[in-house]
Amino acid sequence: MQEYERLREHLARVRCRIERAAERAGRDPQSVQIVAVTKGIDREKVQAAYELGLRLFGENRVQEAQRKFGENPLPPDAELHLIGYLQTNKVRHAVKLFALIHSVDRAALIEELHERAARVGRRLPILIQVNIAGEEQKHGCRPAEAAELLALGLTKPHLDVRGLMTIAPLVAESELVRPVFRALRELRDQLQERFQHPLPELSMGMSNDFDIAVEEGATLVRIGRALFGD
Repeated sequence: MQEYERLREHLARVRCRIERAAERAGRDPQSVQIVAVTKGIDREKVQAAYELGLRLFGENRVQEAQRKFGENPLPPDAELHLIGYLQTNKVRHAVKLFALIHSVDRAALIEELHERAARVGRRLPILIQVNIAGEEQKHGCRPAEAAELLALGLTKPHLDVRGLMTIAPLVAESELVRPVFRALRELRDQLQERFQHPLPELSMGMSNDFDIAVEEGATLVRIGRALFGD
């Protein structure tokens, strides 16, 4: 019960921060959804988060998601998202497990996702991951490659390209990541204009910087520590 109450308090704080950030940007707070990052979080805590009203859950690895949700799936009104790097050899499992894949960053992955989605007869929502900051240790395509990946994704009837994702650098002062989030939004706007295709989702912002991400247009914020931490 103590953990449940702690989670309730943390969630209330996160929602308050989202509301304030949205108000500062003149946005509707309801346009921002929390993806609860459940990497390393046991199934009981996931259930508690669901009971508190969370409906989107993000896992970093296919294997952990299989262990946690394969035999014990989320309720029908909840979604499991993949937010971590996807190896091509894990795609056949991913297309069955996840409602949205945030981390599509290369042409070969688009081809494999489409082939596997076609086999199971579904249209799979995806986001293109862009390495806006150009960090070598992070995955994601270069901004200049995003148009090529989007163009490829739009030719695939079993894929639904919904938007873009990025991971900001870890910095001491969260305000320093604002240009990264702004650049992703501007790139999205350019791609929408160029391809005349709606890209409603911007997955950006985590526990230490989601306020800034919301101010810059995030629709999906990936929150782990701020919800489940001590």
